[in-house]
Amino acid sequence: MIEKRIIKQQLDGKKNLLPHKYLQYLDVHIEKVVSREVEEFKEINEIAEDLGVSHQYLSEVIQKYLGQHPCHFYDLKIIEKAKELLRNTQYSVAEVARILTYDPSNFSKFFKKFVGETPGQFRK
Repeated sequence: MIEKRIIKQQLDGKKNLLPHKYLQYLDVHIEKVVSREVEEFKEINEIAEDLGVSHQYLSEVIQKYLGQHPCHFYDLKIIEKAKELLRNTQYSVAEVARILTYDPSNFSKFFKKFVGETPGQFRK
């Protein structure tokens, strides 16, 4: 899980609900991609529009309350889903990559950047 405890601590007592809404949106959106309800991941500006704010405002609020750009949390949520698929399914690494709309070779680099090991190593 994305350091839920840390995020909760950072958001406790804060008035702005946008970070919660953003993270919840990502969870739902990623599930829709995995289930093929939608074909590809949305851009941050599209997510901001869906949340009724500008891209700039979303970026400022997420950075202020969570300490990182929205893309960082988007990537972490995708990595969480990748780990779940690798742990709990028999899909090959290439199939997991395709489910998450990645080219398999790019997916392995992306995964290793965040996890410190390749998807194959992670699965072992």
